[in-house]
Amino acid sequence: MAAKKKAAKKSSRAKKPARKTAKKATKKAAKRTGAKRKPNAAFMKAMQPSAQLSEVIGDGAMPRTEVTKKLWAYIKRKGLQDKKNRRMINADENLRPIFKRDQVSMFEMTKLVNKHLS
Repeated sequence: MAAKKKAAKKSSRAKKPARKTAKKATKKAAKRTGAKRKPNAAFMKAMQPSAQLSEVIGDGAMPRTEVTKKLWAYIKRKGLQDKKNRRMINADENLRPIFKRDQVSMFEMTKLVNKHLS
């Protein structure tokens, strides 16, 4: 009798959930094979910085990703991140014409810098 109860409990257990979609499996397979993401061409297009921005990052044409990297290198080198809230960037005399204020968040920074790229 006890054997019947155990068999009944095993069969009443919940079945395993269905597998995720095939899309997820292909991402994992691509990860295992070492396939890299294809970069977005819009981010890789060389852009010319404005006169104010070129004082900070240089005057050569470069992609937006490189502009952001150079801008962060400048901010770190000059110690312009706010001491209490590291998400905020304090503008110095070179960044004030770009940001148009004394302090901006790091999320606003890229939006403001894009206005100085053509």
